[in-house]
Amino acid sequence: MQQQINQATWLTQTEQDTVALAEQLAAWVKPGAILALDGDLGAGKTRFSQAFARAIGVKGIVNSPTFTIIKEYEGEQLPFYHMDVYRLSLEEADELGLDDYFYGDGVTIVEWASLIKELLPTERLELYIEHLGDEKRRILLTGYGEIYASWCRAVSEIGAGR
Repeated sequence: MQQQINQATWLTQTEQDTVALAEQLAAWVKPGAILALDGDLGAGKTRFSQAFARAIGVKGIVNSPTFTIIKEYEGEQLPFYHMDVYRLSLEEADELGLDDYFYGDGVTIVEWASLIKELLPTERLELYIEHLGDEKRRILLTGYGEIYASWCRAVSEIGAGR
């Protein structure tokens, strides 16, 4: 059976537009959801993650796990696992037991996910954030698997109506 894949593009003019996308995706998440973030340095991966975490009820400060690699938070709805794999080799990442997070009862956001693509679940939502100058961003969403493909279709519909 061929995997369902769909794409959507979300254009932002302000940081609030990025927050709005994060909040919309957070409204759809279920346990085991995987969001794989990539993009330009300083494009807003961590800001997206912060808005997403807040939307699922994480209290307190969510900051980049650049040096700790993985941070765990309790959200009102689900646990939130925030990863930054920029400084890891594929072998080092494989030794961390990421499957416990990926297939657990929380939601996982992986920043710089393309560096460990081989370790990611086949069903996931990939977001590539491109900096277009000032606060403008282009966020390309690629959904792998029916659930994430349906999210992309819905984002396309929402984006067209904005």
